[in-house]
Amino acid sequence: MGFLGFIRRYNYPFKDKTRNRAYLIQHMQRRGFSKEQVFKGDDAVLPVLIIGAGPVGLVLSILLTKLGINCTVLERNKAFSKHPQAHFINNRSMEIFRKIDGLVEEIQRSQPPVDLWRKFVYCTSLSGSILGSVDHIQPQDLEHVASPVSVAHFSQYKLTMLLLKQLENLGFQTCVPESSEGNMQFREKKILMGHECVSIDTSNDFITVTASSVNNGKQVEKDIHCNILIGADGAGSTVRKLVGIDMRGEKDLQKLVSVHFLSKRLGQFLLKENPGMLFFIFNTEAIGVLVAHDLRQGEFVLQIPFYPPQQTIEDFSPKACEKLISKLVGREFGDVDVIDIKPWIMHAEVAERFVCCGNRIILAGDAAHRFPPAGGFGMNTGIQDAHNLAWKVASVIKGVAPTSMLNTYDMERRPISVFNTRLSLENYRAAMSVPATLGLNPTVANTVHKVIINGVGSILPSGLQRLALDGIFAIGRAQLSESVLNESNPLGSSRLAKLRHIFEEGKSLQLQFPAEDLGFRYLQGAIVPESSDVGSPPQVPTGRRRDYIPSAQPGCRLPHMFVRVNPLSKKMVCTHDLVSGDKVEFVLIIAPVKESYHLAREAFKVAEERQVSLKVCVFWPTDSGVGLDKGSKEALSPWKNYADVVEVCSTTANWWDMCNMTNRGAILVRPDEHIAWRTISGLAGDPRAEMQRVFSSILRAH
Repeated sequence: MGFLGFIRRYNYPFKDKTRNRAYLIQHMQRRGFSKEQVFKGDDAVLPVLIIGAGPVGLVLSILLTKLGINCTVLERNKAFSKHPQAHFINNRSMEIFRKIDGLVEEIQRSQPPVDLWRKFVYCTSLSGSILGSVDHIQPQDLEHVASPVSVAHFSQYKLTMLLLKQLENLGFQTCVPESSEGNMQFREKKILMGHECVSIDTSNDFITVTASSVNNGKQVEKDIHCNILIGADGAGSTVRKLVGIDMRGEKDLQKLVSVHFLSKRLGQFLLKENPGMLFFIFNTEAIGVLVAHDLRQGEFVLQIPFYPPQQTIEDFSPKACEKLISKLVGREFGDVDVIDIKPWIMHAEVAERFVCCGNRIILAGDAAHRFPPAGGFGMNTGIQDAHNLAWKVASVIKGVAPTSMLNTYDMERRPISVFNTRLSLENYRAAMSVPATLGLNPTVANTVHKVIINGVGSILPSGLQRLALDGIFAIGRAQLSESVLNESNPLGSSRLAKLRHIFEEGKSLQLQFPAEDLGFRYLQGAIVPESSDVGSPPQVPTGRRRDYIPSAQPGCRLPHMFVRVNPLSKKMVCTHDLVSGDKVEFVLIIAPVKESYHLAREAFKVAEERQVSLKVCVFWPTDSGVGLDKGSKEALSPWKNYADVVEVCSTTANWWDMCNMTNRGAILVRPDEHIAWRTISGLAGDPRAEMQRVFSSILRAH
């Protein structure tokens, strides 16, 4: 069966009946794996097994495969969900997608035009009064100054379909238990649907995962052996639970019900009246947030506050949801089709560790961190986890680096996750400032709910508790009536003025965070820190949009600039394109300076000794003429893996000025486009010794 045959509506109950057999690893190799160690006769040991076929697991499997590492993906659901879920893809994730052949172009072709989703709208109903709106796309966001690609609005299930097409092109097959023979071998390049990880045994040199599936009505368990296990299995991660890693942070911030529905008439109405991405609706009958996934197709998700046990999921039947939608819209559309109804809980937590069991078991995505949806940090942080992890796993599997290299994934990504948790919390609180200004403080609502559950209300029968809760919330919503919320009413006028101030000052929910999305920095890990980094104060999230400032400090993403690789070529590429997505290769950026050429030759020698691929890129100014034809060829001979790069004339500063460096400096870029090391204005010591120190530090070979 083809990949797309598995994309359908499917709700598969999570079975928390796992048996914890995760033992400590007794015999772990400190170096990478040889080919002989990857396969042992007929008993195949997979190089990498990924648990979870969400966007993070699928992106990781693509990146690993492109780097020459075979893997298999295990997914407990029998089919892929069509619930839209995440929908905002930030700049950095889109940059990573540029490494996946044609993916960015597919997303850009399929997503709605930006003018249909650039705004957040605040209103009393979709056909009622507009309280305010915020445009989250600034002109520079579309001009490719900070990044070669813009953000996107694209539903998660649609992204999943595109990722599956990519995997199919790479030779992957999707399998379900019913379509497989009983003696099916767990080979590479498989996505095994309907297979749930129920135990993990780490007592041997390899990891054994027991997978449970239902085959022709019978429960079947099989053992799968792998060298590295990656848990990308979502917020309720089985892998995380089996290895005993706890989450730390704020739990149970808010309970909500997510209603996925279709209505082309509503979509057409909003296209004509007031297009946007999010609609925050507050009226006397209901409160909710409507996510317009695609106005043209009429696809929406409604998020509604949920207060169990007084409310139950049965209260949100399709008919009840249709009535609620009508109350929020302000009119009835006869074509509302409720597809799916899901309760969920908002958390802000990060796993205590991302790597365990001798650096052989790794968490990524929601398995490692759970954020409020404010700002779209969840999926994007997970995709960036995968990008950070792929080249490191490949280096270990290929024997270039020891398994301790994988610990740098925790050192780098966990602090970013902690920061993004704080930032998403700040953004969530900014979102809550709007209803609070209208007299509907969510904190008060949650406190009232707790009093009813645990306080004096607990002595009441459940039916009376429900009536009490409904009555208190109805009184609260009464503040949203037109008689209160108008300019003639002193209270309403004051609240509306405060609301305008919140929107004008950028204190409401934000969509984009360029400084954080593009400017996040690793302070330790597979990098060579600078002396000035010691004791640097941690960055404090503000919850406000801040512009990205390019930086070439170790740990930062390589700044973007358009260049020409062939001096005679008219085709422009981004500096990120100098880094290969098809092999683990470092890039050394220098200027055409005698001392820098000498450094590059020594770097080539050290890389060759360590069996590391290295490419040298020589950056020439825009108006270069003399020496371009043969300067680098003669200076770098006999080494041939180099490229002469010419800056494209622009209004921005030249490359070295943008990086706050002189043209006697040098930058070493990792395979994930982050800077591993630099010298700002040349080396004072022996370049060979420095390159040996640098590669030893990055590859943890010391």
